[in-house]
Amino acid sequence: MANPIYILNGPNLNRLGTREPEIYGHTTLAQVEAMCREAAGSTPVEFHQSNREYEIIEWVHEAIDAPAGGIIINPAAFTFTSIAILDALKMFPGPIIELHISNIHRRDAIYHNSLVSKAATAVIAGLGPSGYKMAVGAMKDLISA
Repeated sequence: MANPIYILNGPNLNRLGTREPEIYGHTTLAQVEAMCREAAGSTPVEFHQSNREYEIIEWVHEAIDAPAGGIIINPAAFTFTSIAILDALKMFPGPIIELHISNIHRRDAIYHNSLVSKAATAVIAGLGPSGYKMAVGAMKDLISA
């Protein structure tokens, strides 16, 4: 059995579908999870969301210990503020894909400096919720390479 792909989601992503639909669309997090599991096929997925920084860090530690094949992370607002999540991700030996539903570089300047990018293998941004499906496919390619 393949090592799982961890898909970690940060604060307010539990509100997808209703939160600022003009930016994030109408797809719910449950629909995103289903999309990810379908894209993963037989590869196991650990899908999590939290509004609490420490829980995301604990899941990164879990991915290190499991071990996970890779991490896909949409850290949301923690992208720009969390040195703690960056430090945890730097310990992960496998591929990391940073994911954003919106194109953070087209938004206000406060959204332009990602701390997480310093640990990420790749970044996907601006493709809407379908970016998750693409991230899973890319992660499967990275793991098999």
